[in-house]
Amino acid sequence: MIEQFGAYPEVLTAAASCLQRVEQLAELSIEVQQIPAPTGAEAVRANWVQKRFAQLKLADVDQDALYNVYARVPGRREAPALLVSAHTDTVFPANTDLSVRVDEANGRIYGPGIGDNSAGVAALLTLAELLTQLPAPPVDIWLVANSGEEGLGDLRGIRGAVDRLGSRIGASVVIEGMGLGRVVHRALGSRRYRIAAYAPGGHSWSDFGTASAVHALVQLAADLSRLRVPEMPRTTFNIGRISGGRSVNTIAQEAMLELDLRSEEPEALDQAIDDVLAIVKDYQTPEWARRDVRIEASVIGDRPPGGIDAAHPLVQAALSALQDVGWQGAPDLRISSTDANIPLSRGIPAVCVGVTEGGSAHRLEEWMLKAPLGPGMRHLTLLAWWAAAWLGGEVA
Repeated sequence: MIEQFGAYPEVLTAAASCLQRVEQLAELSIEVQQIPAPTGAEAVRANWVQKRFAQLKLADVDQDALYNVYARVPGRREAPALLVSAHTDTVFPANTDLSVRVDEANGRIYGPGIGDNSAGVAALLTLAELLTQLPAPPVDIWLVANSGEEGLGDLRGIRGAVDRLGSRIGASVVIEGMGLGRVVHRALGSRRYRIAAYAPGGHSWSDFGTASAVHALVQLAADLSRLRVPEMPRTTFNIGRISGGRSVNTIAQEAMLELDLRSEEPEALDQAIDDVLAIVKDYQTPEWARRDVRIEASVIGDRPPGGIDAAHPLVQAALSALQDVGWQGAPDLRISSTDANIPLSRGIPAVCVGVTEGGSAHRLEEWMLKAPLGPGMRHLTLLAWWAAAWLGGEVA
């Protein structure tokens, strides 16, 4: 890839400078991580990012009702533009202890959300700073710190961003803090349901025999647990939450569960959905109605599938940039559920890449490595500029 930057020596210099930014990137990641940002409550972190964008004097700095923060690096052409995004939300509640521990012996930084996705937001801000120091890119580059990637956020932030920017976007690079060395180019489709049961309930002694929402729901859940899904294409299901009832001596009036379905192929996902809805229908019969039991299923998450081929220029550029920064591992092309689902599902070429290595994501003991932040940031810088040049017709 490097040979394609002959006309942009400044880009190579900026990319190389990332290797000296490890401490700065680590400190910025911690600064982001210290701002609580549960899914649906990203406002404080969004306001902080918006202020940083404004300080860099980027164009069109704005925030929408979803807590997405936008900024534009004006290019020599407005469209087709490049979208570079990183999600601001975390899985951790607002009252989570966000204390950080730095272990210099093994080069790790520990803290809830430090890698997912505080490092990603820090990389987005660092890319913004670098771009302000370079000549105008071949096309506009839109930088978006988006909300709602995790859990029941259902990718609402990136949906809103792609809706807003519309036909201006020609390609997308999604940043995750962890996962350096992986290139996600296929979107894992998923469907999530909340299945609720309602029944008369009552006192466990005096009303014994009255229908219980919990009893009905656990029977339904047992049927769900016996679903048969294919190993190839890989298809999975999981009852992630179940709740209901008021007390140990109360026949429950309400109960609910949340179910996650995923598959590598849309047809297999559709079959799993049909099987789930058939089980639900078995509990919506006159027999259950005579007992005053009502079962309702509602969609609480729908992440659409999509993808581009491994031979696509954007994928190959991401792999080439990894080689250029000295990544030693074998190419790691992946299917996953990320913000890239949305552009990929709409026919917009997209990849999701990481900027460091880490582990224990979504756990209080989450960690990331400091040292790879430099090469990871260099990789992102090269890839983003290449993608803008590709959209501008300057590289093949």
